[in-house]
Amino acid sequence: MTDGDEQSNANSRVASALTRRRLTIAGTILVVAGLAVAVREIELRTVVAEIASADPVVLGAAVAVYVVSWPLRGRRYSDVLAAMEQRSDTAVATIAVFVSQTANLAIPARAGDAVRAYVMNRQREVPYAAGFASLTVERLFDLATIATLAVLAMAWLAVGGETGPLEVVTEASGARTALLAAAVVSTATVGVGAVVVTSARADHGLGAWLRAQGQNRPWLEGVLEAAVQFVADVQVVACQPRALATIGAGSLLVWSLDVLTAVLVLGALDSGLSIGALLSVGTLAVSVGNLAKVLPLSQGGVGLYEAAFTALVVGLTPVGASVALAAAIVDHALKNGVTLLGGVGAGAWLGLSLSDATTQPEATRKTGSVLGEPKK
Repeated sequence: MTDGDEQSNANSRVASALTRRRLTIAGTILVVAGLAVAVREIELRTVVAEIASADPVVLGAAVAVYVVSWPLRGRRYSDVLAAMEQRSDTAVATIAVFVSQTANLAIPARAGDAVRAYVMNRQREVPYAAGFASLTVERLFDLATIATLAVLAMAWLAVGGETGPLEVVTEASGARTALLAAAVVSTATVGVGAVVVTSARADHGLGAWLRAQGQNRPWLEGVLEAAVQFVADVQVVACQPRALATIGAGSLLVWSLDVLTAVLVLGALDSGLSIGALLSVGTLAVSVGNLAKVLPLSQGGVGLYEAAFTALVVGLTPVGASVALAAAIVDHALKNGVTLLGGVGAGAWLGLSLSDATTQPEATRKTGSVLGEPKK
């Protein structure tokens, strides 16, 4: 065996070892360990005591608010599909969202994306290209909405004279990494959104050029055709102002309820904050926490969300670290708990095995592309 062959085999072994699944698990361990080091001065018993002292009635209200947000998520997703001329109803769309989000929590490497496309293809014959494109559109709206809420919260703090944007970074020193990650994700979202809208309204001939590359190459033709259809499905939404407004309004409602859930959790722990402070700081903490956990550093964003949430609340309010961490843990656990219960129930109702759905959908096996078969 030559030196080149040995080097190639070594590279292959390294590549197979560094799968997204293993990297996600390793990232989760590192992030949780980092969070443990960051809060080492907080007594665990104090945090547990804070959680135990939470008002059960207010926590029950938080659970109810978060549960209500799920049919709204399903309605928004059906609106996205409708803009792509795909048929779905709110009930099936909600079930698909539940199952996919549960898969993202339970299985590394965001396998829920494939599960949702699989469910919609199985239940409503939505092509895989449209299924993945609808997820892309939904994610862009999610990130844009969260970034907007973060900006509004910072503006609220500045107008109220409590603190300004620069002071937020200065005072919440423990959350600088999360703030930086949130800024990067927000900027990237705006850039991608601008490219999608601009390209959707321009006759650039990209689709024709890609199809031309696949001519006389059967192994490549299916992949390129599916990619062209994927891009076209994303862009078709950008060409419909009414659809943009409807999906945007739905996104704002969904994430407002997500923020309200966290605010109620903070209230249940007797944080001592006024209504205005609860709303502004709670909105900023939830927004930055969610933007930070977009980075695939841990499974389900565990550790990233808690660290960002705790650091912002402690840096911007008189709330103690133990109360802030308790609120972050309860908020994240409550939301993940509702998601898991709903996803398990939805999967049982569908008779769906997540392991079967995430191995490789039939369309993927046929074309070799996660986008599946192109639309006829």
